[in-house]
Amino acid sequence: MREKKRLEDALTTESELGRRADDISAYFELGREGEDVSADLRREIDALRSLVDRVETETLLSGENDARNAIVTIHPGAGGTESQDWADMLLRMYLRWAERQGFQTVLYDYQAGEEAGLKSATFAVNGQYAYGLLISEIGVHRLVRISPFDQAKRRHTSFASVFVSPEIDDNVEVVIKPEDIRIDTYRSSGKGGQHVNTTDSAVRITHIPTGLVAACQNERSQHKNKERAMSMLRSKIYEFEMEKKREATKKIEDSKLDINFGSQIRSYVLQPYRLIKDHRTKVEVGDVDRVLDGDLQAFIRGYLQMRRDEKQG
Repeated sequence: MREKKRLEDALTTESELGRRADDISAYFELGREGEDVSADLRREIDALRSLVDRVETETLLSGENDARNAIVTIHPGAGGTESQDWADMLLRMYLRWAERQGFQTVLYDYQAGEEAGLKSATFAVNGQYAYGLLISEIGVHRLVRISPFDQAKRRHTSFASVFVSPEIDDNVEVVIKPEDIRIDTYRSSGKGGQHVNTTDSAVRITHIPTGLVAACQNERSQHKNKERAMSMLRSKIYEFEMEKKREATKKIEDSKLDINFGSQIRSYVLQPYRLIKDHRTKVEVGDVDRVLDGDLQAFIRGYLQMRRDEKQG
């Protein structure tokens, strides 16, 4: 079914490319006849350029799990409220990015910070190539800004980490021994409505051999939360084992570096100037607000091109 959906999407995209090219040709004909079609022509060319960029980006996705849904976890670094607020900003950025892509998101776990922001968040992004696109976001993200929580209006640097794993479907067997897991239940908190925190329905499952943790609190039923948490844990274990099989466990370890100076993959500077720079690909974007509102395509494409070039090199 996944392959059928992929092929159907490819045929739809091909038809749309042909239709937009025909529309642009028609506007040129009308322009030659003296009609003022400049605004319409500009709009169609921009739409075609956006579509071509998306198709070209998808051609860079060749990883074994690139086409799968993604599970994203965000943790703030040291720094209390500052970093917790930054982690919440990243959560909004990724949710807005998913919305722009037409993907669905499900918030599995949200632990609110004491004053603002979040202590941790885990959510799913469901859509074609969600994991392949979001793999570029694994690592530490650094924010430099005038703190809204500092009465002296001083400049602060905050850190947060992002980890992404592919969602594994039921056709992939991941054996988890009962004696290898620890299940904790607790009172749900944060975003979830007035009924979600009336019982100890939230579930956290720890895989003792690897230290991997999955938690879910968005359902009222403890049974459903346990089911979702087990599904997330299976995905995390699968990704962990695949990395070992490819003899690339260093990649996982690098993505879990200390959330501190020197380990960031990307810097978001709001003061004293405005610039976002990816330290791996050297891609820079000056429109900070657009990026924080979910426009990550330049960074995603830059990372995928770097990954392709490394494989070819």
